[in-house]
Amino acid sequence: MQFQQLQYFVAVAETRHFTRAAELVHVAQPSLSQQIKALERELGADLFLRARGNITLTDAGEALLPLARRILADTDTARHEVQELVQLRRGRVRLGATPSLCTGLLPDVLRSFHDRYPGIRLLVEEGGSHDLVRGLARGALDLALVVLPLPSPAPALTTVELLREDLVVVSSPESPAPGRDGREVGVGDLAGERLVMFRHGYDLRELTVAACRSAGFEPDFAVEGGEMDAVLGFVRAGLGVAVVPRMVATRAGHGLRVTPLARPGLHRTIALAHRSDVAPPRAARELQRMLLER
Repeated sequence: MQFQQLQYFVAVAETRHFTRAAELVHVAQPSLSQQIKALERELGADLFLRARGNITLTDAGEALLPLARRILADTDTARHEVQELVQLRRGRVRLGATPSLCTGLLPDVLRSFHDRYPGIRLLVEEGGSHDLVRGLARGALDLALVVLPLPSPAPALTTVELLREDLVVVSSPESPAPGRDGREVGVGDLAGERLVMFRHGYDLRELTVAACRSAGFEPDFAVEGGEMDAVLGFVRAGLGVAVVPRMVATRAGHGLRVTPLARPGLHRTIALAHRSDVAPPRAARELQRMLLER
């Protein structure tokens, strides 16, 4: 049973005329008649009583008509749903990002995306790059903002570099300024500071600890295990200093002193990643475009 046969059958049932039905569906009348006969052979029953100038439905035709109309309606609905998705009226994007990027980069971009495509549902998952890479690999995420280089071993991912961001030291204005002159601080100067440190698995934790060890000392933690908002709150309370992205420090603003790191400083490279073997959905590609433009 073919969709086209049901379409022809409904046209004949509604017009009660083979020629007018053929005109309605834009097909030659002999072709329409042949398709109706093929449908009748498949069903093993006549669908119409054919008398000159009088076409009526048989009992089998009466039984089929509401079912055929429902199938055609469901097909139209399915076509409309797909078109809505293709035209970015509906759908979802599953985006992973490190917590610092959720605080700094994403709010403005996601607001612009939502304003342009209000029917697209945004699902955001926070995590370290290790967790986000695993999410991409198992198909739980469409896109992820990760810190380069990727953890090893990593699945086959396509990455596009978005930005290279400076890291700065944040402290409470009520506490003594870190460093020698208060204008900038070297990584080695952090040996005399107590650090507010992120939880394990946080990219910033690994980067900061590695920088301290490269400078010849083990960092001294005042408190550890927090997410970005908690770390900033602990710093405001005067528990210690923290190394954070400049973008986060700028947005956090009130209650924090921001001190640049002396050259060569510390930096991190942010990239947008997706699986190499799977093309992101249309809505995800549009969000990717907006992030790259940003």
